[in-house]
Amino acid sequence: MSETKLMALREAVNLAMTEEMRKDENIYLMGEDVGVYGGDFGTSVGMIEEFGAKRVKDTPISEAAISGAAIGSAITGLRPIVDVTFMDFLTIMMDAIVNNGAKNNYMFGGGLKTPVTFRVASGSGIGSAAQHSQSLEAWMTHIPGIKVVAPGNANDAKGLLKSAIQDNNIVIFMEPKALYGKKEEVNQDPDFYIPLGKGEIKREGTDLTIISYGRMLERVLQAAEEVAEDGINVEVLDPRTLVPLDKELIIESVKKTGKVMLVNDAYKTGGYTGEIATMITESEAFDYLDHPIVRLASEDVPVPYARVLEQAILPDVEKIKAAIHKMAKNGNE
Repeated sequence: MSETKLMALREAVNLAMTEEMRKDENIYLMGEDVGVYGGDFGTSVGMIEEFGAKRVKDTPISEAAISGAAIGSAITGLRPIVDVTFMDFLTIMMDAIVNNGAKNNYMFGGGLKTPVTFRVASGSGIGSAAQHSQSLEAWMTHIPGIKVVAPGNANDAKGLLKSAIQDNNIVIFMEPKALYGKKEEVNQDPDFYIPLGKGEIKREGTDLTIISYGRMLERVLQAAEEVAEDGINVEVLDPRTLVPLDKELIIESVKKTGKVMLVNDAYKTGGYTGEIATMITESEAFDYLDHPIVRLASEDVPVPYARVLEQAILPDVEKIKAAIHKMAKNGNE
């Protein structure tokens, strides 16, 4: 059995990058404040001391230039990791990512790889206000040629990030910033990889399937444990990767329980959970449903700066529990 160590999510991210950069000199890290400062969230502390300024590159504050440089260097054979800091800043990078990087493999018949991992701190919960608290995965999952990864704990973050860095496509790697300091046991094997497109059942259950990822996974698991005291057995499924999506795992879980709830912290309207819900209704799992699919998500408002308002717009444990009880009650009537 592989050795594990108690690590915060930010430390697991650092370890994943460090291990991969030790293996391949073509891998480098770039972004604002990644060098001497160690990253705005402390994810690259100590890396410039080990790899030097040539491979841990502080950039100007120009996200458009950063994304263009990263994609250009990837085309030449390098494998950049881009610390975007806040996910919101992807909006400034969209032209290079969507109209260039995501198209290269297709337009050149597979002959031009663009292996760039864009690491983004996603979601709300730390008082970063409307321009620094968004979860924009629905934008990115809409574009063919982009993979989107959304770990919900430190160990998954390590294994998935290592696989993302090795992938030959554009990968948007979402790191739930509200969980950067949460510590969990993390696999220390340098060859520990979690393949992209492989979800996991985080809690076995029979009465209801809750599908969640990223920051909300922790709350869903807590709610599932608490409603177990009321005799409700919830299955918690973490897709881990949004694109590619582990459709088979989801379908089998839905067929087992007959009820589905989807929980995330992005805006509800146009959110990615709607895509998962549609996939379920278009599959053979539809005939197994005995309750309408339920979605919990952020309210459709700019994320407030005031902590009490920020918390009010998001699903919390009590809201998730109330939705579980309502579904369980309706199913027994």
